[in-house]
Amino acid sequence: MIHSIAFSLLLAIHFMTPFTERELEIIHNGDAQTPFRVLQTTDPVDSLMLRMQSNDIDTDSIAHNASLQLLIERLKTTMEVAGGVGIAAPQAGILKNVFLFTRIDHPEKDVCVAINPRIIDHPVNKICFERDGCLSIPDTGGNSLRFPWVEVEYWDEKGQHHRERLEGYSRKEDFTAVIFQHEYDHLQGILFIDKLCPAQ
Repeated sequence: MIHSIAFSLLLAIHFMTPFTERELEIIHNGDAQTPFRVLQTTDPVDSLMLRMQSNDIDTDSIAHNASLQLLIERLKTTMEVAGGVGIAAPQAGILKNVFLFTRIDHPEKDVCVAINPRIIDHPVNKICFERDGCLSIPDTGGNSLRFPWVEVEYWDEKGQHHRERLEGYSRKEDFTAVIFQHEYDHLQGILFIDKLCPAQ
């Protein structure tokens, strides 16, 4: 039992890492209104970065972490400028488990922050979501295999914990669940082109 607890603590330490010097340099090379350069799969170096797995953030200091807060604000600016519905930190060259996603299921279509997100439940069957796309894959779209709903948990930018079920998989109505899955994949180094529906 003691060995099991110790191993779990080692895993937590391994996967929960502070920002690197390079990441801090990227985050602080502009103010909150300065968009990040979005990494592109057409660039060999960018493409390698987009395939790397991200690490967790220390949830005890979320609200007081100035670098994290600036990262979030700049991601919001970047998403707005690019006209996206979501963006993940790895797309800016920051390998941390942070992304933004638009709540299509809310009347105000607000943008939420997900820190250390997890998908904790989903159905067995997947649907084919039409016209998936990505800010990091220019001029490319396709239908991707997604779960119609996901039960998720995450922390927001204030350090508050959330657990909820997200639904929506149609561009005609609500596709919040798909946005969450798309951005979550970025944290694993997975792109939507890895999940295309058959015959594409």
